[in-house]
Amino acid sequence: METSTAQHAGIGPVPPGFQAMLPPEFDSVEQERLHRKQELAAAFRLFGKLGFAEGVAGHITARDPENPEWFWVNPFGMSFSRIRVSDLVLVDHAGTVVEGEHPVNRAAFCIHSEVHKARPDAIAAAHAHSVHGKAFSTLRRRLDPLTQDACAFFEDHGLYEDFRGVVNDTEEGRRIGEALGPHKAVILANHGLLTVGQSVAEAAWWFITMERSCQAQLLAMAAGTPFHIDRETALQVREQTGSPLSGWFQLRPLWEQITEEQPDLFH
Repeated sequence: METSTAQHAGIGPVPPGFQAMLPPEFDSVEQERLHRKQELAAAFRLFGKLGFAEGVAGHITARDPENPEWFWVNPFGMSFSRIRVSDLVLVDHAGTVVEGEHPVNRAAFCIHSEVHKARPDAIAAAHAHSVHGKAFSTLRRRLDPLTQDACAFFEDHGLYEDFRGVVNDTEEGRRIGEALGPHKAVILANHGLLTVGQSVAEAAWWFITMERSCQAQLLAMAAGTPFHIDRETALQVREQTGSPLSGWFQLRPLWEQITEEQPDLFH
């Protein structure tokens, strides 16, 4: 690994012959598809374990590597904590189920089809009705640079203020995609959080750490008047911790934990 890449991943002194962990490369589209689906199933299990489920709400999607206009998504009405690779549903951007035995949440299609259109660089998108993301979204404001972790989102997340109820049409999905812009995340007013990434792992990690950053800011605001990290430092920290590689790598401990605890997700 080059020195600059190693530094961005937070790697310090290493033993002789150490090989840093990097996102995998694949010899075939079939291998890449399987890996994306495995990461997707693991991400759902993590969201379930972390308490992000709220009834039938919430969805994570991953582009199909062979047909990038199609995406894999969770079955409507299935618990995050039960989702396996074989349960995932493949949908095209016209709303047709290409592969799978379950229906798809309409809101998932309306939001994610448009987000994927707006962001051809994004492999995955994650949205759930997590408690602190919901609470923070009612403030209709962006995250402040209060902590090192929050700096990953400094000047790199949007705000969608036009809440119109449950998303039932692709036009609102288009507006959400606009509010997301070129960023890694968007706060959906009175709704929750949505994050994207160049891998499923990255999108999932941004959601997890953004939810926690919302929680930290709510606690700090309740306790008093928090001090902000200055802009120059916040941008420096974002450069260190907010890259796609950093997002992918940050999820590795949780990936190892959930796949060891719940290996049935691979079925």
